[in-house]
Amino acid sequence: MSTPLERFNCSDGEVIHVKVMGAGRPLVFLHGWTANHRDWLPFQTALAQDCRSYALDARGHGGHSPRTVTVPSLERLATDLAELLAHYQLRRPVLVGHSMGVLTIWEYLRRHGDGALAGVVLIDQSPKLITDSTWQYGIYGDFDADRNHAFIVELRQDFAEAVLLLGARGRNQRVSKLYWNAPKLFDRLRAYLRSLDPAPLIACWQSLTAADFRAVLSTISAPTLLIYGEQSHFYSLATARWVHERIAGSRLLIYEHADHFPQLWHRDRFVVDVRGFLAELPH
Repeated sequence: MSTPLERFNCSDGEVIHVKVMGAGRPLVFLHGWTANHRDWLPFQTALAQDCRSYALDARGHGGHSPRTVTVPSLERLATDLAELLAHYQLRRPVLVGHSMGVLTIWEYLRRHGDGALAGVVLIDQSPKLITDSTWQYGIYGDFDADRNHAFIVELRQDFAEAVLLLGARGRNQRVSKLYWNAPKLFDRLRAYLRSLDPAPLIACWQSLTAADFRAVLSTISAPTLLIYGEQSHFYSLATARWVHERIAGSRLLIYEHADHFPQLWHRDRFVVDVRGFLAELPH
């Protein structure tokens, strides 16, 4: 029988929903933009005998009221993470982030450092999403400020289709061909995206694309596992290697044939890799 979501109150009055499962080392899962805690349920279940895991719905996402108290900026998401760790009194947790979840972790590290963490697992993300003349490792390799502005206009016109197009215009040709040749295959995801309130998510996107965490990477001393998709919608393998080279002692895994969601393409491998990473950490 499924356990209900737990809730805790943030300092600004926002109520955050959290799925708590299992027993053992504390593990916190942070999902990507437009997603929710349910992305992590298969992994919470698989790791339930190894970990006490916490998967939250970021504010403005999941089952939260569209009338979110505070705009879901990266700064606020990192504060929510810090308050979750304090609320549950988690000692030496491991943080696992995908996409936006990685940016949330980096913002947390910029503010708090990694002294209280046992380790981090970072999945398919760039420290700076917007490209320019000095940075080619963001979205697509050529997603500059003008393209981002045009994308935000599209989000305001048709949020669901704009999000789908962000993936369809990307580096993964398999996804692009499916979108243009068999659009009905995306109807379930399209319906889900249409069920979301666009306003807080657009504000969140603007915060994500304004961030630059390149200087943060060299400050990370906690054990770090990096997982990237070989055929990511958004990032080249050069992005993965750039991040790997700047986080001292990090381990980089490339999941073959996987897109921006390598953990979903290789679920069993992801569980094995995370379990192995946890086993190497000091208790």
